[in-house]
Amino acid sequence: MSELWKKSAVDMVDLLRSGDISPVEAVQAAISRIETVDGKTNALPIRCFDRAIEQAQTLDLTSHRQNPKSLCGLPIAVKDYNDVAGVRTTYGSPIFKDHIAERSDVTVAVLEHNGANPIAKSNVPEWAGGHTFNPVNGLTCNPWNLSRSAGGSSGGSAAALASGQVWLATGNDLGGSLRTPAAFNGVVGLRPSPGVVPRGHGNLTFERSGLRDPWEDRWAMSR
Repeated sequence: MSELWKKSAVDMVDLLRSGDISPVEAVQAAISRIETVDGKTNALPIRCFDRAIEQAQTLDLTSHRQNPKSLCGLPIAVKDYNDVAGVRTTYGSPIFKDHIAERSDVTVAVLEHNGANPIAKSNVPEWAGGHTFNPVNGLTCNPWNLSRSAGGSSGGSAAALASGQVWLATGNDLGGSLRTPAAFNGVVGLRPSPGVVPRGHGNLTFERSGLRDPWEDRWAMSR
């Protein structure tokens, strides 16, 4: 199980659907990788490991295995502009540093309904920007060269994918916030057409102008 972090998201879902690994084992593999490398990258500063393990333990795999669209308990990272129920959403701002979301926003809720299991929140610039650092959770480093920028504003998600900490992560893009960190970290950010991904109820004033999108690791998905 120590090599699961090298798998693509598609391969992981296939393993989960077949029962070769359990959702709990997938969460444990992600936790192990996060604890091994994120001390250097600081891509996932807000963790909800206990929540993810509990979700994995209660996941009804029977229905998910029969659903070809299901992620079958795949651990994901959620950008810290999206609410996950019971988890901090800070937007990188001291104003919200202790804010606990009462419910998951619509994007996360749809992902969870389809078998995704949030394991951590990915770091962001305060109120968005081109480089991922903020006064609450600090600086995110590019895993290919720790002296380089991870880009922004979805830099935490991109760095987490590039360093194998998760297989999928959310991001959003109004002026390049998926595309820039994707280029900086050697992954692909998928920005669907307007209306494909639902918009939520969050506190960012520009939120309804952008799109929240899933990220895919380019090299892993191409194998």
